[in-house]
Amino acid sequence: MAGFLSRFFQKNKGDHPYCSAVIPAAGTASRMEGIDKMPAELMGKPVLAWTLQALDACPLIDEIVVVTREDLITPVGTLCKEYGISKVKTIVKGGADRAESVALGLREISPEAELAAIHDGARPFVSQKVLEEVLTAAAKNGAAAPAVPVKDTIKKAEKGVVEQTLDRSTLYAVQTPQVFQADFIKGALQHCREKGISITDDCSAAEALGMKVTLTEGSYENIKITTPIDMVMGEAILKCQEQG
Repeated sequence: MAGFLSRFFQKNKGDHPYCSAVIPAAGTASRMEGIDKMPAELMGKPVLAWTLQALDACPLIDEIVVVTREDLITPVGTLCKEYGISKVKTIVKGGADRAESVALGLREISPEAELAAIHDGARPFVSQKVLEEVLTAAAKNGAAAPAVPVKDTIKKAEKGVVEQTLDRSTLYAVQTPQVFQADFIKGALQHCREKGISITDDCSAAEALGMKVTLTEGSYENIKITTPIDMVMGEAILKCQEQG
């Protein structure tokens, strides 16, 4: 990893590394009670448009690859034109699960990409501060992800019976974008597929190869739209942001 960092700073001479963002947006929205969350609107704008505009505005991100369902490829292209999203390089069909979709997206990133930032298409409220901090940390350390401390008491249970109360001071809810040295995360995901290792996020793939992931400051507003109540929360977040 030290070798990568040395090459990066020599190549970029203090400027940011070329960063490709991969946006998995191919899910079936099984927990949305029939609502297709990507085209679903928040304050009159599709969820995916909010997400892409946030990344498009970040000066540390150079290109975006969107991975979506086959039936959404054309609508996503239209959305990009309508909302002036200029950094989307390509829109590709996703795979059978999120990990496969991310891998398919990574195949499409530029050969010059030093960093790959993987961000949920249904996480539309990521701030420029969160983006800047996680991208900067990944450039320095090779892997980084934003996270927030867990607020609730967390119980470990088996068959509905509590076995252990976990130490909340050591627990964090990890968000996206999760950012890695591009070639490394490609190899990490391939390794997990070949070994049959189940991963819950992209950091899990990096951790499986011994990579230490740096956590940066996330935001409680950086929620993922997963269930219908999240749409209500999203509207509230946008109204609060409008009010300053």
